Amino acid sequence: MFNKILIANRGEIAVRVIKTCKRLGIPTVAVYSEADADTLAVEMADEAVFIGPPAPGESYLVMDKIIQACLDTGADAVHPGFGFLSENANFPKALAEKNIAWIGPNPHAISAMGDKLESKKLAAEAGVSTVPGFKGEIEDDQQAVEVAGDIGYPVMIKASAGGGGKGMRIARSESEVREGFQAARNEAKSSFGDDRILIEKFVEKPRHIEIQVLGDKHGNVVHLNERECSVQRRNQKVLEEAPSPFLDPETRKKMGDQAVALSKAVDYDSAGTVEFIVDPDRNFYFLEMNTRLQVEHPVTELTHEIDLVEQMIRVAAGEKLGFKQSDMQIKGWAVEARLYAEDPYRGFLPSIGRLKHYVEPLEGPIGRGALRIDSGVREGDEISMFYDPMIAKVIGYGDNRDAAIDALSETLDRLYVDGLQSNAPFLSAVLDEPDFKSGRIHTGYIDEHFPEGFNGTAPTEFQLKSLCATAAFIHTVFVERAARVSGRITPLPEEGLAHEWVVILNDQRFPVELRIPEGAMELDEAGAELWAPGLIAEPVVLTTSWKPGDHMFEGTLDGQDFAVFVADRTEGYKLRHRGYQADALVCTPRIAELHARLPEKEPVDTAKLITSPMPGLVVSIAVEAGQEVKAGEALMVVEAMKMENVLRAELDGVIKSVNCDAGASVAADELLIEFD
Repeated sequence: MFNKILIANRGEIAVRVIKTCKRLGIPTVAVYSEADADTLAVEMADEAVFIGPPAPGESYLVMDKIIQACLDTGADAVHPGFGFLSENANFPKALAEKNIAWIGPNPHAISAMGDKLESKKLAAEAGVSTVPGFKGEIEDDQQAVEVAGDIGYPVMIKASAGGGGKGMRIARSESEVREGFQAARNEAKSSFGDDRILIEKFVEKPRHIEIQVLGDKHGNVVHLNERECSVQRRNQKVLEEAPSPFLDPETRKKMGDQAVALSKAVDYDSAGTVEFIVDPDRNFYFLEMNTRLQVEHPVTELTHEIDLVEQMIRVAAGEKLGFKQSDMQIKGWAVEARLYAEDPYRGFLPSIGRLKHYVEPLEGPIGRGALRIDSGVREGDEISMFYDPMIAKVIGYGDNRDAAIDALSETLDRLYVDGLQSNAPFLSAVLDEPDFKSGRIHTGYIDEHFPEGFNGTAPTEFQLKSLCATAAFIHTVFVERAARVSGRITPLPEEGLAHEWVVILNDQRFPVELRIPEGAMELDEAGAELWAPGLIAEPVVLTTSWKPGDHMFEGTLDGQDFAVFVADRTEGYKLRHRGYQADALVCTPRIAELHARLPEKEPVDTAKLITSPMPGLVVSIAVEAGQEVKAGEALMVVEAMKMENVLRAELDGVIKSVNCDAGASVAADELLIEFD
């Protein structure tokens, strides 16, 4: 076994590898950039080595710096995690020259499978079903248009060395091919340093299902069944689960057998994933092989009771697999959500900043299942523009799919993220969708169910009840506490009488009567009598452990548990339960009457202003002052977290001023371009 392992990565996956190494008693070394100096991975590792500026091209992607860190600390093995250098075949070769072990597949397998063009040829030779497409590299946008025409629309344009949804575009017309080709090439070069592009047929309404494989250096390969990764946005996985609710045993066996055959064809000797697209008739086609650990590996670990990181380490040390194919039986169900620092209410744009407050529920039993959280952040950490926006991977698991979904939903209700936006409301909304719950999903699921983007969900009756109760209780506590201060004009209600409020949730008004018995707030769980005419037929008991200063309101109403996200606003409270979000105002009936008479604020006309939708880097500017532009014309490209965003004119006009330069860092809502 190795004496010391260096993790050539950052964030959540670095923490994940360190945890396994600690359990195995193996010392670890973390590497970090300037942006990551105070991160959890650096804190947890036994040693840490600084490797340069925040930009990956000057730190995490520089092989010489990683190798020197190994030599300086005496690390005799490297685990690459995922991303960065994990699929660069030159890295393990360079490590071998310094007698440093590589915890991953052999360079031949990485080269063969990492190149999408070559991998498809090898897959076909190994008897694996492949997608129709152009077997070669696309040189320019004109050739891309010709190839797309030959294959037939729609087509998928994607980076040969890509992954994680980077450098991928779906095109349904010649104009989309031309634009998508250049955008995919730019993203590919930025993310992978390789701008080669391929084009293949896009299968309509496919499922994305992958097979986890594990091989050793003695010729043994097994598969650990499948993961369903069909819920995606911009080709980036959002929710993953194991097993798939769609596969039957026969299709599962065929896919597994083909994945093992392909792995053996390249002498695969570590953890890896063979990805397929599956059409509605369960015909499946090879997509690519990822020669590394996947982001979604926890769902396989939970349903097979195995630690894939440990197996990678043991295999790299020369051990044989301690199990055979017949041992790989599925146990229960697991569903993973990727918690991202992005604003679902603003087109999922990156939300960069400091985690002012961050609270995770404890791992273990929750809802009808159990919880696992893989995170690499703590309260006070900063989400940087230089890296992936992932905050954590949140995994619910249980005896069946319903139990796993329930555990995940209950967890998302109780995750508290403040200081920046997260996609938690959107994740909760998807989990509550009837089609998702019944397993009717495909890779276009999000576009189909949220065609206008995400603007929250309509409230259920219970959400209205629970949010009314939350707002009324919190406000009553503050009012009663203030009334006990000596010299206050406003007294407490007479003993036995309830506070009478009008709770305004967005534009809906609900009269509420609430009484907190004397001394109730001194108990671990306070009880309150609540009645909301029009919502609740007769007074009910609300119980809660909430105290002033708590960020989450957890309670029981009508015998049903709930948890509500709470944040103070200048006026009232911001409340959220799953996909429903409301600004809540609690006032007396008279003040509510006066509030209704307030004139509505006129919206600011921003049609002549182009502002940055997110913090990021200005990659390019296509216009200048005095230039005429048409509605829809590209004005500039802003990049954040490795994704390019094209800003377009909303109307015809003339550019009055351009207020930034290419290469500048800009803040969210910063004025970039002004029209005459």
